[in-house]
Amino acid sequence: MLRSPHRRRLAVGATLIAALAGALTPAAGASAAPAAVTPTTAGAPTPPAAATAPDMDGVAAALDAAMANGAPGAMARYAGPDGVQYRTAGVRDRATGAPMDIHARFRIGSISKTFSTVVLLQLVQEGRLELDAPVNRYLPGLLPDDRITVRHLLTHRSGLADYTNAMFDKTVPGFEAVRNRVFSYQELVDLSLAEPRTTEPGVSYKYSNANFVVVGMLIEKLTGRPVADAYKSRIFKPLKLSGTSYVHPDTRIKGLRVRGYLHPDEAGAPLVDSTEQTVSWAQSAGAVISTPADLNTFMSALLRGRLLSPEMLGAMTTVTPTDATNTRFYGLGLRRYDLSCGTQVFGHTGTVQGFYSYAFTTGDGKRSLSAVANTSNHGAANTALGGTLEAAFCGKKPAAAPSAAAARSFATPGATPGATDRPAERDLPERH
Repeated sequence: MLRSPHRRRLAVGATLIAALAGALTPAAGASAAPAAVTPTTAGAPTPPAAATAPDMDGVAAALDAAMANGAPGAMARYAGPDGVQYRTAGVRDRATGAPMDIHARFRIGSISKTFSTVVLLQLVQEGRLELDAPVNRYLPGLLPDDRITVRHLLTHRSGLADYTNAMFDKTVPGFEAVRNRVFSYQELVDLSLAEPRTTEPGVSYKYSNANFVVVGMLIEKLTGRPVADAYKSRIFKPLKLSGTSYVHPDTRIKGLRVRGYLHPDEAGAPLVDSTEQTVSWAQSAGAVISTPADLNTFMSALLRGRLLSPEMLGAMTTVTPTDATNTRFYGLGLRRYDLSCGTQVFGHTGTVQGFYSYAFTTGDGKRSLSAVANTSNHGAANTALGGTLEAAFCGKKPAAAPSAAAARSFATPGATPGATDRPAERDLPERH
């Protein structure tokens, strides 16, 4: 494996955070300034944990661990009150040996769902739809059940089957079959409806990309414009996200880019360069391209209340558990993880062929972390990359603490680390 002599770099002028004081305000029904929003679980606010200095050595160790588990390269960028720090490891291009570059663009997978949610909630603010109204009110006859609401889509409680499970049952053949294909939204919905529903509407959380395909349909129906225009005018341009784009069905990542590498199901088989693809099988569920800096900016701006009203941000950050660990939760297109130090972070994970990614921020939006490894279909690499969250937001562990404490996986709950993982909850699914 090629490794750059410059595999780790420290951002200019950054110093470690010493402390961050202040209490957060409950988000549900919040009337206070949105810069201090704390979400609720089952209606009970959780006190904020004290801020700690990020452990950038721990972040680097997590990147190295991702590489040890099959990623050609990885990088992470931390932004806080005292500045920006980052680490890079390995290569962004196996063919040229070009080192990972913190300014390079990559596919963010299901982090796109948070972008789509923001646009839809802005339309709710504008009175153009209601969260608890049936989807069929706005897209007549689309779904077979009038009980499925807009909120059910955003919380993954619609019961719509995830068509990508069958599509990528055989990882590489499945990918190659759709790499250059252009789907309509309706075709993707039809694939979902051809399968049995997973739950009654509103009963339980069942992650499904079909939900956010329908979200894309709603955005286009209500705005009368492609979803790309909504992203650009409502998020990319206001936040000056110059490295972020939605180019479907173009297959290219223009400019400085990270190349993505997909692990085949067969152990020891060569990696597949999956960089160029339409991502038409995902679209509004996962086709956005971005950079670490832009993801930091987006998540921080979101939790600071720059994109949504206090009421809508409160709804977005009101979460319910996604599994039995009581550390992972989902709101409206937004995850919450409760870390070992008591800090709660909000954001999303992303998996798309060739890329694992994370973008999270604290409840006040003051500290954010984005990370990516340029591989996928290899759960141990994703688990290792998740260690960047603990290191960045919890800081250095006490000397007596086990060194493996930060290796807890947040992106793949229920998974046993290893090349043959099939996690219980996935973003843009593949065979593990």
